[in-house]
Amino acid sequence: MTEIAPLGRRSAVEFVGTGALVAVVVGSGIQATKLSQDVGVQLLANSLSTVFGLGVLIALLGPVSGAHFNPAVTLAAWWTGRRGGDGPTPREVAAYLPAQIAGAIGGAVLANAMFAEPLVRWSSHDRSAPHLWLGEVVATAGLILLIFGLARTERARFAPVAVASYIGAAYWFTSSTSFANPAVTVGRAFTDTFAGIAPGSVPAFIAAQLVGLAVGLALVAVLFGRPTPVAEDVVVPHGEHRSAASAPAQQLPLPVEGTRS
Repeated sequence: MTEIAPLGRRSAVEFVGTGALVAVVVGSGIQATKLSQDVGVQLLANSLSTVFGLGVLIALLGPVSGAHFNPAVTLAAWWTGRRGGDGPTPREVAAYLPAQIAGAIGGAVLANAMFAEPLVRWSSHDRSAPHLWLGEVVATAGLILLIFGLARTERARFAPVAVASYIGAAYWFTSSTSFANPAVTVGRAFTDTFAGIAPGSVPAFIAAQLVGLAVGLALVAVLFGRPTPVAEDVVVPHGEHRSAASAPAQQLPLPVEGTRS
């Protein structure tokens, strides 16, 4: 039986992991704009950095907290596990969500500081349009489907590569460039750089992500049926009431992750 880390440590991991993810997204966006004036090249650099950074973070921190780094993932894990007792408890959710949001804000501030930008400057990058909201619904639904689909098929060990790869692809195939993460969305409002989002655009993006969360869970139920026990627990909750051997698997991400400019 694998020992479960104390909730305080798991929350700290969610704080650090989400912060590091946002620092990667924002920092690589700033660097990209300094090195190239081509928007396509900037997006490519930003997406590649996010793919590698997210994959490393999930692989490193997943065994401690499940590497959610994303309130949508935490809420989905709670919802799917609430009856069987293999998801995060309300107490764990209440600890993870503030840690993720605070970490995301801290990550944006850190990235600003590393590139001599104002520590906090509200983004002026307006992202208010129905087609962008639809992009967020699609990006978030796909992320939830991937994470919990891996868990249902006992392939959670592939989460670091699969989740990071999905986010990298979603940068390009969604109109919103795949934020897919309420915490990351909030954090990116604190930087007026390539990856920023105007504060006025944040509520609609988060609403779209929550719709995507519901759609993703519905797709998991339709495509994979009822959950079954799995052996791994990377990228989904590490609950105080269960061993890692009996919990579902997951993450993510991810930003997730979602993420992006």
